[in-house]
Amino acid sequence: MENEFIKKKVLLAPLDPVHDIGLKMIKRGLEKRGHETILLPPDYSAEEIIKTIIDKNVDVVLVSRTIGYGVAEILGKFIDLAEAAGIRDKVRIGIGGMAIRPELAAELGFDAGFGPGTTVEEAIAFVEGREYVPAEGKNAKVKKDITKGYDYEFHNKRIEKLLDSIVDAILSYVSDKTSPAVLRAQIRRQMLESSDESEIQSLRKDYAALCDDTIKSFYEAGKYRQKTRPMTEDEINSLTRYVDSVNERMKPLNLQHTGKNPVVFIQYGTGCPFMDIAHIKSCEAWGADGAVHFDPSWGARAEGFLEGYITHEEDGSVITYENLKSIKNSLLPSTLWQVRAHRGLNTPETVLLAGKIGADLTKINIAYGSLGGGTDPERLTVDAVEAIKYAAEFNMPFDVVTNEELCGVPAYKAFAGMLIVSKLGLRLGGKPILQPLFCYSPEVMISGQMEDNYVDFNAAKIYCLRNIVNAPIWCGAPIGFLTQTEDRVQSSLMTALHASLASSLGVDGISIASSDEAFSGGPITAPARIDTLRATQASFRFFGQSNIIPTDNAKKWAADIEEGIEKTLELVEKNGNFVDALYKGLLGSREDGAYPGRAGRNSVTKK
Repeated sequence: MENEFIKKKVLLAPLDPVHDIGLKMIKRGLEKRGHETILLPPDYSAEEIIKTIIDKNVDVVLVSRTIGYGVAEILGKFIDLAEAAGIRDKVRIGIGGMAIRPELAAELGFDAGFGPGTTVEEAIAFVEGREYVPAEGKNAKVKKDITKGYDYEFHNKRIEKLLDSIVDAILSYVSDKTSPAVLRAQIRRQMLESSDESEIQSLRKDYAALCDDTIKSFYEAGKYRQKTRPMTEDEINSLTRYVDSVNERMKPLNLQHTGKNPVVFIQYGTGCPFMDIAHIKSCEAWGADGAVHFDPSWGARAEGFLEGYITHEEDGSVITYENLKSIKNSLLPSTLWQVRAHRGLNTPETVLLAGKIGADLTKINIAYGSLGGGTDPERLTVDAVEAIKYAAEFNMPFDVVTNEELCGVPAYKAFAGMLIVSKLGLRLGGKPILQPLFCYSPEVMISGQMEDNYVDFNAAKIYCLRNIVNAPIWCGAPIGFLTQTEDRVQSSLMTALHASLASSLGVDGISIASSDEAFSGGPITAPARIDTLRATQASFRFFGQSNIIPTDNAKKWAADIEEGIEKTLELVEKNGNFVDALYKGLLGSREDGAYPGRAGRNSVTKK
């Protein structure tokens, strides 16, 4: 009875020299619903289509136009002819095709306009005169837990035994030690959980006493760091209105074409919370699944955090409770959010704030933070153990990045450090995520593993890690590092190819850069972010369930990396002291290009 009631006679008219595939698909859908359809050849003139409308006494007309030249004039003439024939008020007319936008259709006088990406279901809803409501859950973005399904079982038992021994030594080493950062995190927690303003003021004094002069002057004299200022009330209110408006209109795309495609993260840190959120919203709309917070380099070197809504004129966004809260409140429910804490002098407090505000993920790696991030190894080891405890408490998985490769540290040494921190995380109840780089690193520049292709050595990294442990893998920081250039087409293509390789290898997540992020040419732009998101989406669609097949070198190099990891861990275990091993260069030496960091040196004290 329902089909009888809504049955329509529909004319499908390709106002185009050759293209009618879209209308044929709609025709099939309409006939399944019980509608009568008439499909015209693609060489009918506007006058012939109007005559057919009258002769066949149709209820609805769907016109398609794929070719873009002269589209406004051709379609405007069609509506003029319909009005002159007296049928415009009797027949509903929709227009669709690659050259169409809803705004253009409305301007020309059509009842509806369907652009690229329109579904058959949308066209049927128009024919039946009802609002199109997508099927429940169809194409809806859902926040994904990239650690789900992993039991962290070690396949290489020799490596696991070495890791256990090294972790035992780390936990023993830090058991009687603390740092200004550990103490500040404890005070910050008390401040966040107190409702007594006098108590909070007293705690602020205790907090300031543990900060360096730049941060202390903020608490004692209200002085901000150079090029840093509080946001005005008008700016904060405008930001809230902007987020509400955008979220109301947001219809995010999906980047993934198959279930095997990884989740895709973008990175932000413009210095301005308003700009950060604008970039995040643009990326969410175009399909990004997650966003990673970049703190300023000076913030990582400073003892302590500021407070309030703060903007500044340099890269990296200032970490405060209020700034992070504004980011969190702006995100779609499906968006994964990571606050990085893998380096610097505020690692425990960063993870505490992230957990309190509701971040999904954080980032911690002692080896990279010490050898590539500039923090003293002893200080970061003490801080990281506390940070991992917070991550476990707030159920925040943390990735263990290997960016020291960009300094020149070979992959096997970087992976040894990554596995040590991962095992430490497991021991403390955390959920580590392995983060190998997909990059053209100094190691391969010198040794030549990428002279032929970028596939084999990157694949070798994944093969190696899968051989060692059943753990989630998130490639990045970002993928394709040092393969992109300032050419936006080349940069987007390289990102897409690396994304496809990562997907083919079955990784769980990837981080991608914007197409203008590969060089220091000024601020990152929203269109350049969309470049790489669209390129990644297209690459996922192109490869689908198919795979990229590395050469035999990949498995050979995977075995070499695994052997190198084991030998490195043997040296660290034999040395007996993880911190000392970092100072001595066992996980990355001066010859490699890595130097133990100096920030926070001599600041660790006995409890």
